[in-house]
Amino acid sequence: MIAVSLTEVRSFESAEMLAQNAVEWLCALARASDRDFAVCLSGGSTPRRLYERLATPTIASGFPWRRAHWFWGDERFVPHDNPDSNYRMARDAFLSRVPVSSDNIHAIQTEGLSPEQAAAAYETTLKRFYGADMLAPDRPLFDVTLLGIGDNGHTASLFPGQSALQETRRWAVATIGVKSEPRITLTYPALDSSRDVAFLATGEGKRDVVARARAGDRTIPAAMVRPVGRLHWFLDRAASPGGIDVR
Repeated sequence: MIAVSLTEVRSFESAEMLAQNAVEWLCALARASDRDFAVCLSGGSTPRRLYERLATPTIASGFPWRRAHWFWGDERFVPHDNPDSNYRMARDAFLSRVPVSSDNIHAIQTEGLSPEQAAAAYETTLKRFYGADMLAPDRPLFDVTLLGIGDNGHTASLFPGQSALQETRRWAVATIGVKSEPRITLTYPALDSSRDVAFLATGEGKRDVVARARAGDRTIPAAMVRPVGRLHWFLDRAASPGGIDVR
C-alpha cells in the first residue's frame, strides 16, 4: 500500500547544496527499487543542476540506468532541438552523457501533429508503459515526479484559471493561449500518481509562493498537487519561508 499525505520539507544553504542532496535522494530511491523505475522530469534551471550532477561519473556509475525510464511533466510545443525544449535541456544536461537506452526515454512528440494530438499521443505512451487505462492508487504511474513552481504558482504547465486544472479523466492535455507557444502538460491525475513528488524551488522570488503552496492556497495550481505517496519540498535558504531549519 502507498502512504498518503506525508510531507517532508528539506532546505539548504544554497541552490548547489539543494541540487546535490536532491540527486542523492533520487539515486537512493532508484537503487532501492528492484524493478523499472519511472521518473517524471521538470524543466527549468533548478532541476538542471540536479540533472547535471546525475551525469557526473561518481553518481552516474552507481545509478541503475537500465531500469530507469524518463518522462516529462510538460513540454513546450517546439522542436526538440529548440533551446526552449524541456527535452533538449534534459538531454544536454544528462541524458546524452549517461548509458541510457533510447527505449527508456519517453519524450513528448512536438512535430508532425497538433498540440491536442500530441497530448493524446503522450497519454497513450503513458498508458502503454503503465499497462492499463485506469490509474490505481496502490500502483503509481511514476516512482518520482520532479516539479517546479512558478511565481504565479503554476507547476508543470498547469496555470491559474485554466480548464486543465479541472481535468479528472485525461492524463495529458494541451494548454494553449497562456504562453507564447502551446504546451503539453500532464494533469493532476497523472502527476498525483507518484510514489514521491518533489518540488524544487530556489531564490527569494519563490519564498511567498512556496509559503502559499505549503499552506494549501487553492488559488495556485502547485498547492493542488496531492500525490498518492509522499510530497517533498527541496528549498534553498532564499526560498524557505520563515521557520524552516536550513541544513
